[in-house]
Amino acid sequence: DFNSFVTRTNTCGELCSAHVGQEVTLYGWIQYQRQGLFLVLRDFQGLTQILIPQDEAHSHVKKLLSKAPVESVVRVTGVVSPRPPGQENPKMPTGDIEVKAETAEILNSCKKLPFEIKDFIKKSEALRMQYRYLDLRSFQLQYNLRLRSQIVMRMREYLCNLHGFVDVETPTLFKRTPGGAKEFLVPSREAGKFYSLPQSPQQFKQLLMIGGLDRYFQVARCYRDEGSRPDRQPEFTQIDIEMSFVDQAGIQRLIEGLLQYSWPEERGCITTPFPSMTYEAALADYGTDKPDTRFGMKIVDISDFLRRSDIQFVQNALSYPRGTVKAICIPQGVRYLKNKDLESLKESAKSQFNQEIMEIICRPDGSLKSLLTKFLGEKQQSELIQALNMQVDDVVLLAAGEHKQVCSALGSLRLESADLLEAAGLVLRDPKTFRFLWVVDFPLFLPKEENPTELESAHHPFTAPHPSDISLLYSDPTKVRSQHYDLVLNGSEVGGGSIRIHSAEQQRFVLEKVLKEDSEVLSHLLEALEFGAPPHGGIALG
Repeated sequence: DFNSFVTRTNTCGELCSAHVGQEVTLYGWIQYQRQGLFLVLRDFQGLTQILIPQDEAHSHVKKLLSKAPVESVVRVTGVVSPRPPGQENPKMPTGDIEVKAETAEILNSCKKLPFEIKDFIKKSEALRMQYRYLDLRSFQLQYNLRLRSQIVMRMREYLCNLHGFVDVETPTLFKRTPGGAKEFLVPSREAGKFYSLPQSPQQFKQLLMIGGLDRYFQVARCYRDEGSRPDRQPEFTQIDIEMSFVDQAGIQRLIEGLLQYSWPEERGCITTPFPSMTYEAALADYGTDKPDTRFGMKIVDISDFLRRSDIQFVQNALSYPRGTVKAICIPQGVRYLKNKDLESLKESAKSQFNQEIMEIICRPDGSLKSLLTKFLGEKQQSELIQALNMQVDDVVLLAAGEHKQVCSALGSLRLESADLLEAAGLVLRDPKTFRFLWVVDFPLFLPKEENPTELESAHHPFTAPHPSDISLLYSDPTKVRSQHYDLVLNGSEVGGGSIRIHSAEQQRFVLEKVLKEDSEVLSHLLEALEFGAPPHGGIALG
């Protein structure tokens, strides 16, 4: 009941023909006013047209409402009337009625606005942030915040009421954690001593499992002192989850059920179980560990096909241990991409990945245009067309070199060329489609970028090795797969988690011998693991 505890009788979004004849009191902001004849009143739920009285008896009401600036807050009392025939507005939920104002009061006048409060008005991001409280009056941001609130409420219902999870708040003042993102520091009253803000409640939730809580969740605030990107900011919220006596499949089924239960009806149903893909397959086919599977343009390996050729740069690439030749096919690239677009794609691969790219174009007569064709006979050319499933006007981008570098470069070009095709009018990625995907079997460790001879955790240092690879942990850590899983949606990572190490001995080995970290910083966790820690795992959606 939106009208409980307040002095209005109704909201601005609920009146309809059934209310005709009733006296109502509405509160809201003036969205629009026309020549002293009527105005449109807006609140969080919608719009109502207010008829300004023209008779002498109500002259003070007319004067008040006619002169009130747009976005002033007003109270209006009046009678609900049907709109005159032909003046109904089917686009408004309240479009069949209007309210004839009897009395009105300006509760607060609005000064000149920095921008109009309308969703279709283009406003600079800086101006929107400066006047965020005005931006929040827009229908889109109101909708976003309310949708988020509803989804979080549904998630609480699913976790607490249906599956016995316990909501626990964990501290935000803590000590430094090795590895991971940079942490914010908070000075304490003691000179030279600081708290760290946690990048996630990771250690706390593991301690809760050791404490026998069994099932924990939290709508958790997290802090990371990193540069802002479109999908990352210094503080953010995640749905944080941990369970005892669970395996990877159990966590995945829980999250699928949670999302299915809390998913907004107006966005259609989501189908479970979500498909799953290994990290290696994601890298090989899409060039990234967070593939957007709404469209094709997969990376194709043509190493075996070109191994027999006399092309020098191909042979050079294939002579390396993980040398490869791969390509992506851009559908209708000739029609939709300009020469400058192709040049910018090649330049992007060169600057970001130090990767040379060669293009192959399929002409209208089915022949190929490329620097490669002089090295390939007609039979080889037709085999290449078949291998890449090329059609007339398609453009192929080919790269040769080390496997990971080639895949990463082509994966980036796949997304860039999709942007270019869509900007030119070809629809590839339906914004109404939601493609969830589990990515699994990540490596447990990766070489450090600044020093490739040293290792760092691919996920975090508490992630357990894959059961089949435990012996490799002690002999060749670089080959160990982890029990880490990411949830990807339309090319964005929306969740990540793992089964944790629950043996103090194994955790100490990973920290000291593999990661070369000072285990003293985590002595509290290592000690806790020695007191009968149950097997446990979790995930965070954020």
